Amino acid sequence: MSCSNLPVCRDTSSLSFGSFLNPFRPPHNATPNNPSRSSSVTPIHCGLRELRERIDSVKNTQKITEAMKLVAAAKVRRAQEAVVNGRPFSETLVEVLYNINEQLQNEDIDVPLIKVRPVKKVALVVVTGDRGLCGGFNNNIIKKAEARIAELKTLGLDYTIISVGKKGNAYFLRRPYIPVDRFLEGGSLPTAKEAQTIADDVFSLFVSEEVDKVELLYTKFVSLVKSDPVIHTLLPLSPRGEICDVNGVCVDAAEDEFFRLTTKEGKLTVERDVVRTETASFSPILQFEQDPVQILDALLPLYLNSQILRALQESLASELASRMSAMSNATDNAMELKKNLSIVYNRQRQAKITGEILEIVAGADALV
Repeated sequence: MSCSNLPVCRDTSSLSFGSFLNPFRPPHNATPNNPSRSSSVTPIHCGLRELRERIDSVKNTQKITEAMKLVAAAKVRRAQEAVVNGRPFSETLVEVLYNINEQLQNEDIDVPLIKVRPVKKVALVVVTGDRGLCGGFNNNIIKKAEARIAELKTLGLDYTIISVGKKGNAYFLRRPYIPVDRFLEGGSLPTAKEAQTIADDVFSLFVSEEVDKVELLYTKFVSLVKSDPVIHTLLPLSPRGEICDVNGVCVDAAEDEFFRLTTKEGKLTVERDVVRTETASFSPILQFEQDPVQILDALLPLYLNSQILRALQESLASELASRMSAMSNATDNAMELKKNLSIVYNRQRQAKITGEILEIVAGADALV
């Protein structure tokens, strides 16, 4: 009449990990059409204690992923605020460059950063993240870089890589056949100093004519669930100051999504707002006291820095949004797994109680 506290299932092959995910699915050995699948799954014991430990483990995982989701939501808000706060400066700088360029249309000037020459070698600045657990964020930008490298090889052009971010550094370090000029690591929040480091490197490469074109590969933030890897020409700079990709399509963002943490039914949730940034208009009658060439020489490096800083901020916002989405999916999966495991646990517990009652009744009948 004794009963073990850890009963072992009589048919362990029907209670694999897949049955925990979907306890209503028929056992593997009940489908003879796919014998290789049933033989490849390792059967596990399904005692009540193991199920309780598994449910507790899934609960802890759910708490961790939910906390990481909320942390990413708070950080992506700050990242977007950094992008929007720097946009008025960038837009005004574009207007200044455009007006100076209008005055220099009929003059023969020599500005290295806007000088277009035949392209023989291209430098690719690849911006990746420093951490994982963000879905396909890092893989997408690396695939974009690989595709661009293949295009340059097809065109017969040489190339070199400037890698920014730990994930990109690790990827290119494992592939010594890809020429890398420099490895750089980004911080938790992009700063002008980090952008200046990259700008100095690409400036020296371009001015010394080691490369004839510099392209920036980063992830453009679109929305909470969408981010696009883009390529735009960093050098030579566009005279008007527009940010365009290799096909000449403008990649400037007109609207931004803001996120805020709110409570809904006693739980923290995330809501979105679309905000359009307004910038002050530039006076068309403004006159420059200094030589326009001197102003251009001073502003173009500054604008180069602002472009790189903006790309780093966009990439960080995209990474945090991807991590937020990935952790949200992980939390939902943990809730579903916990529900299925609870169903299996309750069924086994009920079966055990029923068996013990039947044994007690049978023993009482035998004593009569």
